[in-house]
Amino acid sequence: MIETLAGPSPKPSLRNNGTMHGSTSTPGLANPGLARLFQTEPWPLAPFDFHTPTRVIFGPGSLKSLGELARELGESRVLLVTDPGLEAAGHPQKASASLEEAGLKVFLFDEVEQNPTSRHVDNGVRFAKPHGIDLIVSVGGGSAMDCAKGINFVLTNGGTMTDYRGFGKATKPMLPSIGVPTTAGTGSEAQSYALIADEHTHMKMACGDRKAAFQVAILDPELTVSQPARVTALTGIDALSHALESYVTTARNPLSQMFAREGWKLLEVNLEKVLHDPSNLEARGAMQMGAFLAGTAIENSMLGVCHACANPLTAHYGITHGLAIGIMLPHVVRFNASAVSALYGDLAEEVGLRNGQPESAAETLAERITGLMRMAGLPRTLGEVGVSPGIVTLLAEEAAQQWTARFNPRAVDEADILGLFRAAL
Repeated sequence: MIETLAGPSPKPSLRNNGTMHGSTSTPGLANPGLARLFQTEPWPLAPFDFHTPTRVIFGPGSLKSLGELARELGESRVLLVTDPGLEAAGHPQKASASLEEAGLKVFLFDEVEQNPTSRHVDNGVRFAKPHGIDLIVSVGGGSAMDCAKGINFVLTNGGTMTDYRGFGKATKPMLPSIGVPTTAGTGSEAQSYALIADEHTHMKMACGDRKAAFQVAILDPELTVSQPARVTALTGIDALSHALESYVTTARNPLSQMFAREGWKLLEVNLEKVLHDPSNLEARGAMQMGAFLAGTAIENSMLGVCHACANPLTAHYGITHGLAIGIMLPHVVRFNASAVSALYGDLAEEVGLRNGQPESAAETLAERITGLMRMAGLPRTLGEVGVSPGIVTLLAEEAAQQWTARFNPRAVDEADILGLFRAAL
């Protein structure tokens, strides 16, 4: 049985504040949750492979259990991967103390920067090699966790990150690892992929392997309270996009949709709460769990063209990933409406945004994303962040080559993507 902070998930009858009302039933399925699982997809189900590699420890203060959990994995020499910006919050120090109290030797690598490149990975490998590392722990946001996975690839299997672009290219065992997210955004703690940019082209490479997934993820909402408001907003928008995109991809299956839907329900209502009240620990916890659930959905159903569009924007302009996503997502949702309006209707109804017109659900969701961006004081057009109309042809060409575009529910080509960029200007 899968349990989340939201509990059982019957459909709401009103715009809700986290409390759900009502129920549904389908003949032949006694469990209402199962009934809902099969409402929007044809029966019989197509074959699928669903995988969840990570043990999850959730709760305020759960960082204290890091040392004990690390000791259970049977190793003794830990590479702690983080970024220098977290030192002021004290998170790496607390993690190191817990590990050392458990009798483990800790080696701190804190040179990770936003949107890590192959250079950061290489630096981490050079730092780790002399220390006989047998366990990797990452404390930080998606950048730190992705860099930790990248280090794991190269440290154990040799070569460079380019060698692992794609999936399943690590032929040797990899080190056990633990992920401790300090944001509620990427869901990297639930995934077997590392997103590492090429140092020279700055284009992101998706490098995946089951062995790269964290054995344990510690979700401690207390770690997210120290985030600046802008980081909370940008990572929250990113997490919302993961739920929205993974719910409708061509690779979706009933289980991935269940995770995406539950993640969406937690994220949609609680992002607004934490924007208004950053100290709301319950809402912070719901955001963190929602990000994990959406990350689990990504692991099993991939993403869509929104993320394909975001990567070139980051590569050329250094636009923060979550901001690029937030600007592009409303336009992608509108574009996809002709293919998945019923699925968008499900998500709108789940959070009480229904208006009795399923065909307008995409517009409702697009406006909701735009409203959250406005509420957070974030730019909502590419022009506001300095993107020139003259470069959108190149951006479209590069986005069309991104791997996530192939899973978009409505087939896209370069011309379609060009239209999305122009709409966002």
